[in-house]
Amino acid sequence: MTKTSSFNAPKGIPDYVPPGSAEFVAVRDTLVRAARSAGYGHVELPIFEDTGLFARGVGESTDVVSKEMYTFADRGDRSVTLRPEGTAGVMRAVIEHGLDRGQLPVKLCYAGPFFRYERPQAGRYRQLQQVGVEAIGMDDPALDAEVIAIADAGFRALGLDGYRLEITSLGDDSCRPQYRELLQEFLFRLPLDEETRRRAELNPLRVLDDKRPEMREMTAAAPLMLDHLSESAKVHFDQVLGYLDAIGVVYTINPRMVRGLDYYTKTTFEFVHDGLGAQSGIGGGGRYDGLMAQLGGQPLSGIGFGLGVDRTMLALQAEGKTAADPARVDVFGVPLGEAATQRLVVLAARLRAAGVRVDLAYGGRGVKGAMKAADRSGAKYALVLGDRDIAENEIGLKDLATGDQRQIALDDAVGAVSEALAHDR
Repeated sequence: MTKTSSFNAPKGIPDYVPPGSAEFVAVRDTLVRAARSAGYGHVELPIFEDTGLFARGVGESTDVVSKEMYTFADRGDRSVTLRPEGTAGVMRAVIEHGLDRGQLPVKLCYAGPFFRYERPQAGRYRQLQQVGVEAIGMDDPALDAEVIAIADAGFRALGLDGYRLEITSLGDDSCRPQYRELLQEFLFRLPLDEETRRRAELNPLRVLDDKRPEMREMTAAAPLMLDHLSESAKVHFDQVLGYLDAIGVVYTINPRMVRGLDYYTKTTFEFVHDGLGAQSGIGGGGRYDGLMAQLGGQPLSGIGFGLGVDRTMLALQAEGKTAADPARVDVFGVPLGEAATQRLVVLAARLRAAGVRVDLAYGGRGVKGAMKAADRSGAKYALVLGDRDIAENEIGLKDLATGDQRQIALDDAVGAVSEALAHDR
C-alpha cells in the first residue's frame, strides 16, 4: 500500500489499529476486570508529573531515573517528566486527596501509557501500556497474596498458561541495612568498573540484576537477602507463601530476583513467560513500606503491581492464542435503496440501544459488495432490507455462517434479533 503521509509514529511507539487493536482492548480490559472483582477503584493519573516525584520515589540509582526518563522544562521553566511508572503517582494522589485518612486499605487500579527512553525491541517500547493496582495502608500478608492472585487471575482469564510466578522477599528495615553492608563488602572486593561501583554504592542490590555474563559470574557467590531476613520479615514471607498455597497460586522462589525500582521491600514478585525471549517479564510488583513517608505522607505500607499489556499480547501470540472477539459487530445491515437505508439507520440505533453491536453498508453499494462487507465484519447475522420488504413490513434475517435467511416482522426486529443472538450464545 502506498503511503500518503510524510509522518510516521515516533520510534519505539506502537500504533494499535483494527483489527489488532481488538486484542489490545481485550487484554487491557480483562486485566482491569480482575482488579475490579476485588474491589479496586479506578484512579486516572496525570501523564506528566514533577520530576522530583520520580527521582525521590523511584530511586536515583535506577536505570529508569538515571537513563530512561523523558524529562523537560515546561513554559514556566519547571522540570516535569512523562510518567515512567504508576506507583509514585498513585501515592502522590493518595496523599494529596487525603485518601489515606479514610478507610484502609486504599485499593486503586489504573491503566494507560507510561514512557521510558530505552532501546526499542519486541515487547519493549518507549511508550509502554500497563495495568496496575495499588493496595495502600495495611501491612498484611493476606493483602500481598490478594494482589498477586489478582494478576494471576487476569492472566488465566486471558487463557495464558505458559508463564510462571517468581517470588522473593527483599527484607525490611530491621535486616536490610545489615544485608546492604554485607553485600557491599562482597562487591567492593570485585574488580568492578566505575559505573558498576557507583551503582553498588547507591544500591548494591542493583548489581545483582546486572545481565552481563561476566557480572553474573562474579556475583554468583554473593550473599542473598533471603538468607539474611529478620525473624519478622521471614514470618511475613512464609505467611504470604502460605496464603498463595491455600488459594492455589503456583509460584517459584527466586532468591536472586531484583526489581528495577528502588522502593520495593519484603514481598517482591515477577511473572515470567519464556516464549518472549530476553524480555521475558510480563508483569510484576511488590511491597513498598517506606514510599509514602518518603513522598511526604503518613508512614503507611503498600503493595502493588504493573502488568504489561504489550508483553501480555506477545505471550498470547507465543502460545498461539487470542483474547479478542474476532467479530467486530453482531449484526450487519444491508439496505437496498435509499428508503431502506433510512429505515435501517433507525433500526440500527434501536438495536444498539438494546446492547447489540451493529454496522451498516454505507455509500449505496450493491448487494454483492454489501454482503462482502458483512462477511468481513464478523457479524453473525445480516439484516437485508429492500423496497418490497418495506411494503410488506418485513426484513430478511440472514445467518452468515449457514446462508439461511428468514423473514421477520420489521416492527419486531429488535426483539427477534436479540432472541436469535441469545439463542446462539
